[in-house]
Amino acid sequence: MAHSVSTTSGAPLAGRTAGPAEPSVGTLAKSAMADMSTLIRSEIELAKAEVTTSAKRGGIGAAAFAAAGVMLAFAAIFFFVALAEFITWLGLARWISYLIVFALLVLLAAVVGFIGFRQVKKIQKPERTIETLQDLPDVMRREAPGQRQHDLPTVRDGQVVRQDPHARLR
Repeated sequence: MAHSVSTTSGAPLAGRTAGPAEPSVGTLAKSAMADMSTLIRSEIELAKAEVTTSAKRGGIGAAAFAAAGVMLAFAAIFFFVALAEFITWLGLARWISYLIVFALLVLLAAVVGFIGFRQVKKIQKPERTIETLQDLPDVMRREAPGQRQHDLPTVRDGQVVRQDPHARLR
């Protein structure tokens, strides 16, 4: 919030004292805090609106993928019945052809399950996030402005540089 002082009849400002027309430092600080608060609330509302829109689109997309998956599952049933009938047409007994298709499905399920198991084992815990969350109590400790006695954690190249939380500033 900028304020300008107008001079009347070209009189120099050097001899003037601050009058009631000029806001005090306290008033300016209150105004700045109110403006900052309004700005932060507005940004939060904007973020909520954007996330809500994205979430709706994501939900619709997920529902469409789910519907496609269900239709693909029904189509797979018909495919495997047709495959069993094809094997029967080649000269095997019907029950043997359906047993072959069943064994093929069990084998495919085992392979996909094994791949999924290996992928789940590769999941790593979010170590950097855990590390920064462990430093959070030290960061949130309230010390009087200008009276800080502890260093804040620093981040270099995406890594939190650990410091002794009880070490004093040098």
